[in-house]
Amino acid sequence: MADLSVAVLVGRLTRDAELKYTNSGQAVCHFSVATSTRRKKGDQWVDEASFWDVDLWGKQGESINQYLTKGKLVAVEGTMRQDRWEQDGQPRIKVIVNANTVQLLGSGQGGSQQGGYQAGGREGAQGDGRGGDSRPAAPAQRTAQPDEFSDDIPF
Repeated sequence: MADLSVAVLVGRLTRDAELKYTNSGQAVCHFSVATSTRRKKGDQWVDEASFWDVDLWGKQGESINQYLTKGKLVAVEGTMRQDRWEQDGQPRIKVIVNANTVQLLGSGQGGSQQGGYQAGGREGAQGDGRGGDSRPAAPAQRTAQPDEFSDDIPF
């Protein structure tokens, strides 16, 4: 049986996305997502934030980059990888999520916006297994009116 590495995040962007290109011309959109968890410490509940670096490769990264601005609520599905290096004699490790799907869930300023991009076939699409196409994902079915939700929801 193969090992499994899956990440699903729903959170807010901590900064505007950055679009860069590798030496071979492959596009990569870098962004960071903040998530929070409530934990009980003693008699009080405290929120603990986690920050996740995300890479979205290929045409889907180029297409959605302009919409990934600080404060936007997004859902990300992908795989995790570890970057390892040494700095000042100390080993360092950083977990990065390689996104397969990025879904815009709302705006950072109120209102509602939906859309998303899903990677196509991962094998051999761009020569390095990170490619895909930038077709918009099917819109999610909503039963509630957009005005019924507030961006003040704590999750």
